[in-house]
Amino acid sequence: MTTYPVQTRRWTRKEYHRLAELGVLREDEPIELIGGQLIVAEPKGTPHATMVEVVADVLRGAFGPGWAVRAQNPIALDDDSEPEPDVFVVPGRQRDYLADHPSQPVLVVEVADSSLALDRRHKGSAYARAGITDYWIVNLVDRVLEVYRQPVEDAHADFGWSYADVTTIQPGAAIAPLARLEVAVAASDLVP
Repeated sequence: MTTYPVQTRRWTRKEYHRLAELGVLREDEPIELIGGQLIVAEPKGTPHATMVEVVADVLRGAFGPGWAVRAQNPIALDDDSEPEPDVFVVPGRQRDYLADHPSQPVLVVEVADSSLALDRRHKGSAYARAGITDYWIVNLVDRVLEVYRQPVEDAHADFGWSYADVTTIQPGAAIAPLARLEVAVAASDLVP
């Protein structure tokens, strides 16, 4: 019997939106487009859902006016990626993004428990490839904040990019977002 290698089909953002327009994908369906792949998002438990709202509130306070903090909404990273991170921050106001999803967040945050490996490797590589310079993971498993900075090419990473600077921030310590270096965010405000 002849065997053939598994082949997958890559999707573009345009095709992804067309699938939704045709009703193939429902608006409430937990699917993200990452690197041309349709990824089914994991169910969100109570701790995850609560911490997403906590993180969004903390970042609204830290960034203040002139910045839009968005929770569980799409980012137009590139032609084949439209992830929906748990929280992200973009310059301007919410209404500035009526015509298209934001594409240049200054900070992306994922809240992770069962999705920790996916958020570190797969999404992290996609964010690094897109040039996101400040990527944080609220690690609910170990109750720490993981900070990823300095995107670099990496042939071993899922999408050819990773982060050169990875720091774990323990509760009791603080970190400043790269876009607001004058503001310190306490890790204990972001982890349970």
